[in-house]
Amino acid sequence: MVEKVFAVAKELRVGKYVLVDDIPCRVVEIESSKPGKHGAAKMRITAIGIFDGQKKTLLSPGDADVESPIIERKNVMILSVSGTNAQVMDQQTNEVYDLEVPAELLSAAAPGKEAELLEAMGRKKMERVK
Repeated sequence: MVEKVFAVAKELRVGKYVLVDDIPCRVVEIESSKPGKHGAAKMRITAIGIFDGQKKTLLSPGDADVESPIIERKNVMILSVSGTNAQVMDQQTNEVYDLEVPAELLSAAAPGKEAELLEAMGRKKMERVK
């Protein structure tokens, strides 16, 4: 399965996803300099890690290729909640697995409810509870 694709740095926009040090991140700010006498415009891309929340910076020429992760959004059914972990079932494949519930979603997570999760690079994260 392909987990990343290539894009040109100058085509990135705020809100899109990019790989910084093999960590999938969401772009929050883009700064670009004017092209100089002997080179292309440089871009400073600031992004926040999807899974760890850390701020990352990517410096790249504007015409260079950057890697973008393939992000999948899935709907799952919460089967049970134990502490900060939940057992969930993918509604399309009926696959059951354990997933950590973020602290802000812990009060809303309950058996029988649906949740939306984000999957990239073999990792999963619960985004919201419906």
